[in-house]
Amino acid sequence: MLRQLHSLPGLITTLFVIVLSVTGAILSLNPALERAGAALPDAGQVSVAELAGRVAEHYPGAEQIERTPSGTLVVYYTRDGQVGADRVNPRTGQAIEAYEPSSFSRWVKNLHRSLLLDTPGRAAAGITALIMVVLAGSGAMLLAARLGGWRQLLHPVRGTLSQQLHIELGRAAILGLLLSGLTGSYLSATTFGLASEGLGAEPEFPLEVDGGPPAAIDTLPALKATDLSDLRELVYPYPNDPTDMYSLGTHQGAGYIDQASGEWLSYQPHDATHQFYEFIYMLHTGEGLWWLGLILGLAALTVPVIAVTGPMIWWKRRRSEPKIAANSGPNAADSVILVGSEGNTTWGFARTLHDSLVQAGHRVHTAPMNQFAPRYRSAKRLFILTATYGDGDAPGSASRFLARLEKITKAPELPVAVLGFGDRQFPQFCGFAKEVEAALAAKGWPQLLPLDTIDRQSSQAFTRWGHAMSKAIGTELTLVHTPTRPRTTTLALAERVDYGADVQAPTAVLRFKGPEGGGKSGLLSRLLGHNGLPHFEAGDLVGILPPDSHVPRFYSLASASKDGALEICVREHPGGLCSGFLHALPVGGTIEAFIQPNPDFRPADGKAPVVLIGAGTGIGPLVGFIRHNRPHHPMHLYWGGRNPQSDFLYEPELNAYLADRRLTRLNATFSRVDERAYVQDKLIANGPELRRLIEKGAQILVCGGRDMASSVMAALDEIITPLGMDVATLKAQGRYREDVY
Repeated sequence: MLRQLHSLPGLITTLFVIVLSVTGAILSLNPALERAGAALPDAGQVSVAELAGRVAEHYPGAEQIERTPSGTLVVYYTRDGQVGADRVNPRTGQAIEAYEPSSFSRWVKNLHRSLLLDTPGRAAAGITALIMVVLAGSGAMLLAARLGGWRQLLHPVRGTLSQQLHIELGRAAILGLLLSGLTGSYLSATTFGLASEGLGAEPEFPLEVDGGPPAAIDTLPALKATDLSDLRELVYPYPNDPTDMYSLGTHQGAGYIDQASGEWLSYQPHDATHQFYEFIYMLHTGEGLWWLGLILGLAALTVPVIAVTGPMIWWKRRRSEPKIAANSGPNAADSVILVGSEGNTTWGFARTLHDSLVQAGHRVHTAPMNQFAPRYRSAKRLFILTATYGDGDAPGSASRFLARLEKITKAPELPVAVLGFGDRQFPQFCGFAKEVEAALAAKGWPQLLPLDTIDRQSSQAFTRWGHAMSKAIGTELTLVHTPTRPRTTTLALAERVDYGADVQAPTAVLRFKGPEGGGKSGLLSRLLGHNGLPHFEAGDLVGILPPDSHVPRFYSLASASKDGALEICVREHPGGLCSGFLHALPVGGTIEAFIQPNPDFRPADGKAPVVLIGAGTGIGPLVGFIRHNRPHHPMHLYWGGRNPQSDFLYEPELNAYLADRRLTRLNATFSRVDERAYVQDKLIANGPELRRLIEKGAQILVCGGRDMASSVMAALDEIITPLGMDVATLKAQGRYREDVY
C-alpha cells in the first residue's frame, strides 16, 4: 500500500511536479539577487523619517517609498509630468538605477502559481504541492522500511544508478521539498478560502486632521519612531492638500499619520492569523530569508531527476513483476501461494501451480512472501515456494517474511507446504526454505506436506511434488512447468587467456564482444559509445545458457560495458556443462547471455580504503573494481592461487595497476609452492595492517568459493576482536559484502 501511495501520484503528476520545481528554483534566485544588490543598513541605524528626508533631497516629487522583503528600496515619483520608479540607496537617498520589474520573472511566477491557466491552474498547482508532500513523506517511509528503521535513514544505499540517484537526491532534498510542499499547499488553500490568511491591517480612515501647514517629513515623530527594517511602504499625501495624510505600512501593522503634527491618526496591527500567513509566505518564497530561498531552490533542482528516475524504477519493477492471471484477493482465496524469488525464476513455477489450481476450480491468491498477512479469511491451505539467495539468505521478495512471521501471536490453523528451489552443488542448498520450515514449525503451524526441494529447476521434480500435493488436498493437479527462456544477447568470443593447466586447474579469462558492428550503425551510434553490449558494471552477473539447456549458469563480471567487452574468469570443472562449453569455445564462437544486476557487490563511494579478498576465479570482479579505480582511492588486494608459474591470474594487469596506483598493495599467496599458504593465512599475517585499515572505515569485499569465504570470515573475526568488533558488525554497517559460489 505504501509503495502504491508513493508511485501512483508521482506517475500521474510527473510533468506538473517538474514544472513547479523548475520554476520554483528560478524564482528562488530573486531574493538572493535582490539582497546582493541592496545596500542595507543595520537595524536601528536609519529611521523611516531619515530615509524620507534623504529621498526628498533627490526626489521632491516622491509619491511612495516601498521596501521589498529582501530589502530593496523603491521610490515612485513624478518629475516634469512623467512618472517613474527608481531603486535608491537608503544611506543617501540617491538613485541606484531605474526600477523595472522583470517581465520574465513575472511570467515564471504566473507559471509557478497557476500554470498560466488562472483558477484551474491555481487548483492544479495546489494539488501538485500537496502531492509533493505525499511523495516526500511516503518516500521517507519506504526508505526507512528498506534500511530497517528511521535510525538507519542515513546509512548507505545500494542499487542501480537510477535507484541511487532517486534515493540519494531525495534523501538530500526531503526537508526542503516537504517545506515547499506544505507551505505551497497552505498558500493554495488560502487562495480558495479553504484556510484563512487572517486580516491584514485595515486602519480606520480618519475623519479629522490637524489641517496645519505640513511639517518637514524628516521631523515627523511617527516616522522617526519607525525603523527602516520594519518599513513596507510609505504613501505620501496628495500635494497641496492639507486634509490628506501619510499612509504607513510596517511588518506589525498599518495606519495614517498627520502631515502637520506627525502623530498617528489611526493604527491597526495585523492579527495573528495574518502574521502566520506572512510567515508561511516568507518560508515558501524566501523573500526576507534569501538563504532559505537558495536552499529550497537547490532542493527543487533535484526534482526533475527524481521525477524521471522514479518512473524508470517503476517501469523496471513493473516489467520484472510476474503476470498472474485470475489472481483472487487475499481474503477471497481458498488457496494462497507465497513466493520468494531473487531472479524471478521461482515465479514461473508459482504461476504453473496457480494456473493448475484455478483450472481445478480453486480461488487462488499469489503474492511475494514479503506480503505475508497474519490472517487469510477464506484460505484453507498455504503454499510457500522459495529460492535461497547467497549463503542461505532470503531472496529479495522474501527479505521481510521471517520478521512478519515472528510478530504472529495467534495459533495458526492454516496448513502449509514449503517447497525450496536451489542447486545441490552449494552447501546451503535450499537453506532459506529450511529456515522458513523451521520457523513455521516453531510457531506450531500445521503441515500440509513435509518440506520438499527442487534441484536446478527440475520440471520432473516439480511434477512429482505436484502428484504428492494432489493427494494431500484431494484435487488432481498436473504440474507441467516449461521454463521461460530469458531474453538473451548473442556475444562472440574475441579473446582468451588460459592459465592453470600445469596444476590441474584449467582457468580462462574470456572476453566477449557484441554483435558485428556493435548492434547499431552510423556516426551517431559510434559517438554515443554504442558497442552492442547490454549495460553492466563490474561485479554484476552474466547468465549464460549452455547449448540444449534452459538453466543459466552465472558468472561474476570483471568488466563494465563501457570497457567495450564482457569479461569473465572461468575455471573448468569436471563434468561441468557450462564451464566445459566455455573452455571449448574457440575465438569467434558465440554464446547466449543476459545480465543480472548485482548492485550490492560494489565498492562504496568515498575515500575510505577498500580491501578486496578472493581466491581462484573470484579475482574477476575484484580486478574490475581495481581497473575502474581511477580516483586512486586506497585499494588492497588479497588473493590466493595455486602456483605463480601457472595460475597467477591477471598478473600483468595487476603489476600495471600497482605502477599507476590504481592498486595500493598486492598480497598474493599460493598453495602449491614450498611456502604453501592460503589467502586467510596472509590475512592473519597482516593482521595489524588490516586493523588499521578497518579503523579508518575500510570496506571489505570477498569473492570466491564458500569454503574460502568461511575461512576468511573466521580469520577476520580473529583480527578485529581487539577492536571490539566482528564480521557481523561490519555486515550490519554495510562494510562487509560477499559474492560467493
